Amino acid sequence: MSETLLLALGLMLILEGLMPMVSPLRWRRLFEQLLQLQDGQIRFFGLFMVFAGLLLLWSVS
Repeated sequence: MSETLLLALGLMLILEGLMPMVSPLRWRRLFEQLLQLQDGQIRFFGLFMVFAGLLLLWSVS
């Protein structure tokens, strides 16, 4: 179990690091746009991502 969790964490870090590595200017602009959003909009996006992740995990397992 812990090995699977570490593999998942490693994959997440690789995917999260691709954007700033490939296009740091575009990554910076994205975060500037995120700062303009209201808290409720950010929470909704986070909720959507959690549900999308749960759906993906459910469909794979």
